[in-house]
Amino acid sequence: MLKSYVLRQGRFTAAQKKAYENLSHNFIIPFSEEKINIDNLTAEIGFGSGFATAEIANANQDKNYLGIEVHRPGIGRLLWEIENKNLNNIKIIEYDAVSVFEKMIPALSLEAVHIFFPDPWPKKRHHKRRLVKRPFTDMLAESLKPGGYLYFVTDWEDYALFALEELTATKGLKNEYADFAVMQNWRPKTRFEQKGLLKDHVIRELFFRKI
Repeated sequence: MLKSYVLRQGRFTAAQKKAYENLSHNFIIPFSEEKINIDNLTAEIGFGSGFATAEIANANQDKNYLGIEVHRPGIGRLLWEIENKNLNNIKIIEYDAVSVFEKMIPALSLEAVHIFFPDPWPKKRHHKRRLVKRPFTDMLAESLKPGGYLYFVTDWEDYALFALEELTATKGLKNEYADFAVMQNWRPKTRFEQKGLLKDHVIRELFFRKI
């Protein structure tokens, strides 16, 4: 199965490594074929450094968050944020998101799915590796409760148009806007986003609701 990511060698700082070693057993859920059961849950796919994830979770401590990520330095960074902010409403699965949704996420169980700045795979021959495409978007729609939402953000115009087409064609999802969404006022800017803005990249957002 084609992956939507490539495992890159990232710098694993001493603080990230320490957080990973000391906190993994409390916050990382091992991948399995058993469905998870967590109330009031939002899933974020590919949280990067986890800065935005931690900010959102800290501002909404009555809600639960599941971060799905494969890059260990980013996981270590989020674990550091969890300890620093004393958060108890985040869990992490260190595994491929497609497999996680296929095996571990029950239908009609999620309040929301966040996908912020996934790998755009810009070359046409690599578009098949993009995360936000059918049939995976069908799986995401099935995981959402009625009224739940999917929130996608990218700074790559071609990917935004591609995702708009794929999500529009996904059964059970309805665009809350005519096409692209405005930035939701509760979403913090990610560090990747801040770097993109310094390069004059245009941020495009999609906000679809489960009907």
